[in-house]
Formats: sequence, C-alpha cells, structure tokens
Amino acid sequence: MNREKARQRAEELVSKMTIEVACSQLRYDSPAIDRLGIPEYNWWNETLHGVARAGTATSFPQAIGLGATFDAELMGEVGEVCATEGRAKYNEYKANGDRDIYKGLTFWSPNVNLFRDPRWGRGQETYGEDPVLISKLAIPFIEGLQGDGEYMKTAACAKHFVVHSGPEAVRHQFNATCNDKDLYETYMPAFEACVKEAKVESVMGAYNRTNGEPCCGHSYLQDVIRDKWNFEGHIVSDCWAIRDFHEHHKVTKNSEESAALALNKGCDLNCGCTYLHLMSAYNKGLVTEETIRQAAVRLFTTRFILGMFDETEYDNLSYLDVETKENIAVAKRASDESIVLLKNDGILPIDKSKTKVISVIGPNADSRACLVGNYYGTSSEYITALEGIRNAAGDDVRILYSDGCDLSLTKPDVLSRDYHRIAEAKAVMSRSDLVILVIGLNETLEGEEGDQGNMYRSGDKPDLLFPKTQRKLIDTVIASGKPFITVVIAGSAMDLSALNDKSSAILQAWYPGARGGQSIGDIIFGKVNPSGKLPVTFYKDTNDLPDFEDYSMKGRTYRYLETEPLYPFGFGLTYGKMDITSVEYTGDKNSGITVKASVANTGDIKTSEVVQVYMKADDPNEVKNTRLAGFGRITLDAGSNGTVEIDIPSDRFKVVNDKGEKVDPQGGFNFFVGFGQPDSLTESLTGRKASTFTV
Repeated sequence: MNREKARQRAEELVSKMTIEVACSQLRYDSPAIDRLGIPEYNWWNETLHGVARAGTATSFPQAIGLGATFDAELMGEVGEVCATEGRAKYNEYKANGDRDIYKGLTFWSPNVNLFRDPRWGRGQETYGEDPVLISKLAIPFIEGLQGDGEYMKTAACAKHFVVHSGPEAVRHQFNATCNDKDLYETYMPAFEACVKEAKVESVMGAYNRTNGEPCCGHSYLQDVIRDKWNFEGHIVSDCWAIRDFHEHHKVTKNSEESAALALNKGCDLNCGCTYLHLMSAYNKGLVTEETIRQAAVRLFTTRFILGMFDETEYDNLSYLDVETKENIAVAKRASDESIVLLKNDGILPIDKSKTKVISVIGPNADSRACLVGNYYGTSSEYITALEGIRNAAGDDVRILYSDGCDLSLTKPDVLSRDYHRIAEAKAVMSRSDLVILVIGLNETLEGEEGDQGNMYRSGDKPDLLFPKTQRKLIDTVIASGKPFITVVIAGSAMDLSALNDKSSAILQAWYPGARGGQSIGDIIFGKVNPSGKLPVTFYKDTNDLPDFEDYSMKGRTYRYLETEPLYPFGFGLTYGKMDITSVEYTGDKNSGITVKASVANTGDIKTSEVVQVYMKADDPNEVKNTRLAGFGRITLDAGSNGTVEIDIPSDRFKVVNDKGEKVDPQGGFNFFVGFGQPDSLTESLTGRKASTFTV
C-alpha cells in the first residue's frame, strides 16, 4: 500500500477518535479501541541480528560481526530472513491471541550509531566506526526488513539519533557536545542514508542530550530529519528517555512538560510511560489537539502500510518458515565471513596429519553465552567453539578441554582456592601438540547500562584489558612453550599486544551467532577460508584514546588517528593469495564514478577478498588520514580472474567545513584501491601496496 493511501485511511480513522483515545495510541503499548475494531498493539520488537526475545529464530552474528563481513548483499539477505521470521511469528502469535511485547512487526533495528570508542559496551550493536561502512550495510538490511511488496513486510528503525555512543553509566543525564563538522561528517551520515536511501520507516531518539537538547525532544527531529531529509515515517523515543527530561536532564519540571516537549519537537511514539500525561499536558495548553492527532496519524499510517487491518501476501507465513535450512545457511555464511584472521605464522589451517592432540582452553571455549552478544533470540541449536572445533577435527585428532578459568571471577567456587582451574589447563597442555586458547567477553562484561554482572553496572569497559583471570591464563599458556592459536570472542577491540607477540595465530570471532562455533572450527581446520575485515581500529591501549566523554573526533577512529594502532580498520588476512592487477574508473566527480578493479586469484585455494576504495581530497577540510569511499566483495576459484565494480556517488566528492556544510574541495582527489587501507601498517601486515589514481 502506498503511503498516500495509507495516510488517508489513517486520517479517517484518527478523526473518529476522541482526543483522549488518540493520546493513548502514542504509547508503545497502545491499548485496543473496541469501538473502532482496533486491537491492542505493542510497538516494541527487536531484530538486531535475528528476531529477539520472543522464542525461536535464526541467530546471526552480532551486528559488529556483520560489520566485519563488508558484505552489502549478505546484509540484504539477513534482513529478508529477519522479516520473514518476524512476520511468521507475528501471524502465529496473533492467531493465538498473543499481542504482547516483542510480538509485533515494528523492529527497533538497526543500530547505526558510530563505534567511536572501543570502551563503549553497546559498540557491539553497531556495524563499526566508519559512516560509509555503516550506511552501506544498513541500507540493504533495512530494505530486506521492509521488503518491496504491496505491503511493507516489517518496519525498520534507525537508532539512536543522534551523537550517541556512551558512557552508559551516565546516559540518562549526559550531554554530548560536538561541533558542526563532526556532527555532519561523522554522526549524521548513516541516519541520513537510512532516511533518504533506505526509506526507513522509523527513527529512534537517544537517551542523552546533544549540544544541550535532549535527543528525544531535539530540534533536529523536525529541522533535520523531517525538513532537510523529507522523512515521512514516525519517530519513537528510547525507552523511558522522555522521563529523563525532568528527572535527570532537568530541562523540564514535570511529566506534562516532558511529554509536551517531546511531542511538540516531533517524537510521535513514547517507549515508556510519560505520554500517559499527554491529556494533562493538553488540558494545560502545553500541546495542541492538532499535534496529538498528527502523531497518531503518522503511527496509524505505519500500521496501514504494514497491512495490519488487511489481508496481505505474508499471511500464510508460519512457524514452518522460522529457522529453515535456507535461513540457517545464510547465518552460517554470515558467521564464516565475519571472523577476522589477524595473525598467522603458517600454523593455520591446522594440518591434521601432523597434529594428533589439541587442547582447547578458555572460559569462552564451551560457552553459549558468548555466542550471541546482546539483543538475541532463542536458537534450537547452539554450537560452541569447542563443539565446532571437535566437529571439524573429526576422529583424526584427540581434543582435550579445560575452561582454565572463569570469565572474570578468580574464585567462582567459594570452597576452592583462587585460579583453581589453572592446574588442569597446564595438565591438558602438557599432553597436547598445540593449544587453542578461546578467551574474551560476553554481554555481562560489555553491553547496555545495567547488564547483570558488569563491573560498574554501566555496560562499558574501563579499559581494553582482558579480565584478570584471563590474563593469568594467557600468561600460563605462553609459559607452557606450546604453540598456540588464540580465538577472541568479544564484541569490541581488546588489548592483543602480548598475544600479537606470542600467539602463532589470532582469530577475532566477535559474537558469532548461536551456531557460530562451527565457523570457528571450520576456519581453524581450513574448511572455510577466512575473509572478514576489521570494522573498527584495534588500538594498542587506551593511552592512544581521548577521554571517553569527549565526542570530538580528533584522535579517534582510523580517519583521525594520530598514532599507529595494533591492527588497522579494514584489515584481515586469508589463507589464499589475491592480487589487484589493474584499476580503472569511469565518470567524474559531478556525477560520481565507478571504480573497476580486476582481481586475480594467484593462490591454490578458493578465496574471498574485499576490495576497498579510500579517498582523500586536497583540502584543509578533509579528514586527517583517508576515508572509505566504497567496497565490494569478490570470491574466486584458484587460478581464476574477476572484476569488482564499486560505485562512488557524487556526494562523496564533498568535504565538510566547520559549519557542517558539504562543499566542493579546493583541489582534486587521490584514490587508493586495495584489500585494506593505504597506510604503512596495512602494507606491512599484508605485503601489498594500494593502487592509486587521481580525479
């Protein structure tokens, strides 16, 4: 159904409501209106990396892992799977009279915030630290979620608008300050792409203030999202964020003023309870009937577009369409592509003919919790790293196992001594040819504010160090003298300095999804060739970082970094050998260009690579280093050749000045094409230098 027709139907329906009833429909838990035949509806649902919190669903890698795939086509397929399963579950729940939370068609995903600082606990929910990468992955995901049928399949939501990336501990009162250049060069672009290119149906405001105004009652909601970008969908608050206006931000005095401020600024839907006070605000003259009805019309327009009051082409979807063989295959491909090989001295893939006993050690080796990150659903099967390694090893290799330590507690058993599993780890290592060390975090150590078990209940990490228990285990493994492979299961960059020096190989597996352990095993034994790329910079330590609360981009991310990192954004090794044999382009900066890279697989195995195009203008307004302009994946059989075409739109040929304006640069542009950044560290790690041209 087109938006114009849906809006007409919404206007007609809302006109039949009393003002009090219209107010009731602006809450996330909208009550039924029996007189008008409108059932209750709960707007809150999640599908960050698979339908979450409502039973069985296909489990994908956490969003940061999806970011590491650098695979836009895959993201469209992930979105389609989530939409199909979301529709199927909605149909089944509705048929059984269940209209509870997490059962609807409005998904509050994706999170398109920029992973500004590796200490941020929710960075795992993002696609990384680059605006172009985030945009290029979010657009197909949103398109997959929303579909292209007569009715919208499910509604996506770009969150959290805008300038939001911690600290979690103070998010309810924090004021993020940034200049106009950083705002429009770094923090806004992904949201703009979601609105203008993906036609996302909703946008969610953040908890914090930005430059003094609370995000869920910010002038940007109208001035930028609606007026500049011509957004036609609805805007929703983060949960209980409007209550923060008077309780924490202190920009209003009470609930009525907070509700009025949010609604008057353009926030149509309240996740929380503050809009319970809208009628009181209306009676006090703080908000008009026109504004209330306008918000209700926007919300019912979405419900009509979704076909909630009609028969649709999706009505026959059922639980038979959930977690199908085909859907699981998409998740497996995503897990395979997400894992990043950071180091390999030749030990990988493991040669089973030369290895008879392997010890798998570490608190994340046989953990289900570390597979899924946060905002997850239930899987009908979980494959841990230990199980995946054992499956891939088969009967040819003996696998010994010890957890070695707790995730973070020195003494999880009150009757035992500290570090009581270290001796077992030493024992199994002594009987092994090599060691696979599986360490990292889970959502209890990094995540959203108040996650159970977090050291400061803030969700953020105080630093990049592994917990003390794991640092002791790492030292024990190093001291054993055995060759070892490190698998890091975590949603953010950790301090890998010691491991970079001592470990024979390092795999960054993120939170790989419920069955993600199989991908880990398959990569270790060479059944899958790794092809993931870092969507974030891996710093040497926090000394390289500005203060966490400082939202200036100076010194942050690969675009503005002033020191050499441990591993650069865009980096990732493979077992194969690919070469870019030639680069050419067509077009110009006014209409945009298409970069055509010819690629040859000069190795002896099938290999996937990501061709990355970086650019830098000759202009003082340009970023300090280079910036990603586009990318494309290619898979080639051994000895074969292929081409990748990457479109660079004309908008990329602008720079952002101090006023936040996109302007033409003074000089030309230098372009760099390779399998990573054109920096000296990437060249050293990969042994390849980027091809260059100018426009």
